[in-house]
This record gives sequence, structure tokens and C-alpha cells, in this order.
Amino acid sequence: MAFPIITADQRLAEKRGIKGCILGPSGIGKTSLLWTVYADKTLFFDLEAGDLAVEGWTGDAIRPRTWQECRDFAVFIGGPNPALRDEQPYSQAHYEAVCAKFGDVSSIDKYDTVFIDSITVAGRLCLQWCKGQPQAFSERSGKPDTRGAYGLHGQEMIAWLTHLQHTRNKNIWFVGILDEKVDDFNRKVYSPQIDGSKTALELPGIVDQVITLAEIQSDDGQKYRAFINHTLNPYGYPAKDRSGRLDVIEEPHLGRLMEKIHGPVTPPSDRLTFARPAPIETQTNTEARSSASMHSRDTAHPEHKGVQ
Repeated sequence: MAFPIITADQRLAEKRGIKGCILGPSGIGKTSLLWTVYADKTLFFDLEAGDLAVEGWTGDAIRPRTWQECRDFAVFIGGPNPALRDEQPYSQAHYEAVCAKFGDVSSIDKYDTVFIDSITVAGRLCLQWCKGQPQAFSERSGKPDTRGAYGLHGQEMIAWLTHLQHTRNKNIWFVGILDEKVDDFNRKVYSPQIDGSKTALELPGIVDQVITLAEIQSDDGQKYRAFINHTLNPYGYPAKDRSGRLDVIEEPHLGRLMEKIHGPVTPPSDRLTFARPAPIETQTNTEARSSASMHSRDTAHPEHKGVQ
């Protein structure tokens, strides 16, 4: 058996799905992004029962109500993980049991995109399930152990996100609420609204794209919605673009955003910079250097100041 090397041609010919997270304040229009994607190729993972914003949208939907259902749908969409034991979720045994329950997995082949709304609610369902597990109770007293429940919650959420992230041939979009807080130094701090800290901290490292749907004010004072896509942005919003194809600000149209990410690859020389930015020349710096230069000349030639 030959060593299983994936050649460059094979890798480039593979169908790649985008794994991303869209964050934004409540009411900004995150669910309404469904109107900007192909309805016949999108599966709406409706956890919030908040589809009033897309009333009339003609796409298909699933409505998990428990954490067990969330895990079942994840393994049905993403397939089994061969590294796991049979008693573990997302294993081959779990996948076969779910296929026996839901039917032929080819029924979801027509979907290119899975729109999960929202990761905030998924975290709540997960925490509710975790509070009933043995790890959430003290071995000595039998009383509820909050630390144990949140520890299990972090493990469960990361395993769920990672499994969906490995669904190579589909676009997976997680939608979540963005919290805005003020730290001890009166600075604005943004973070995803998810129970527990582990998921919010590790989520940006799991997905390819982190996008903030925010309200931006133009130079003339008008406000508009926009996608913020780069980590280094002037607004301080959480963002990340692993594709290297997006601008700092993009129009809030998910369909066209995915087309741009799937577009031609930008040469590394055009999208990667390694040099330190040149300092910006300011009038203050110029005047300071001019004054220092004159002082240097006066010190070197005292006669210029009338000294005998």
C-alpha cells in the first residue's frame, strides 16, 4: 500500500466548503441573510424558531429541540469520525444509528450550504443537557457541580463545532449574537454570546471566516450595514479572513460573499505583506526635526548666535 499522499492536483480539484461564523447584535439582520443565498441549495438549521424574518423564504429547514438532536444532525451532515470509539458521539456506530433513523444520507446531497441559527441557542441546549450528566454532580456530596457542568459544556460544544468544520464539501455558517461590554479601562470589548468561556475563545480558531455584521457610519454621517472581515479593522470588531480574498468591508450579501471567497486565488505576493508599514509623516514631526536641526547647527557654530 502506497503512502497516502494527496497530490497538489488532487487537493486543488477538491470541492471545498466555507466554514464561517457571522456575529452581530440582536436585530441587525443576521437571519435575513437567508434571502441572499440560493434557497434550493441551503438547509436552514433553525434553533431559534425565529424564522419570522424569512417568512416566505422557500428553502428547507430542520428544527432541533434537544442537544441530542443537534449531535445527530451534525454526524448525519458531516459523516463519521474514524478516530472515535463506538460509544462516543460522531463515531461510526453513531453515524450508522442516525442513518437508520433518518434514512439515506444522499437526501442532503442537494444542499451546498447549512445555515445554523444560532450558535447562541445551541450553547443553551448543550448546557441544559450537560447539567443532567454525571459530570455535573459532585462525587462526594451528590450535589450539582457548576464547574463540572461548564467543563463538559466546553468539551461538547468544541466537539460539535469541530465535527461540522470537517464537513469538507459543504458551506457551514454559524450565526450568533455579539455582546458588547466595557472593560476596566473603559474600552469596548466584543465577544460571542455563548454560555461558558471556552467556546467563545476557541471558535475563531476553528472556523475559516469570522465576520461581524455591524452598523457603520459613513463620512457624511449616514449609517449602513456591512460585513467586517479583517482582524485588523478600525472598529475593533472580531473578524478573520482565512481566504485572503475579502476586503475589510463587504456588502451584507452572503451569496455574493461566498462567490468571492470561492473566486480566483489572489497571488500570495499581492495579499501577504511582511514589511513594517512606513511611518506617516506629520507636520509635528517635521517641525520637531527642523527645530532639532537648527539647534544642532547653532551648537556647532556659536558665531551664528553672536557669541564671541
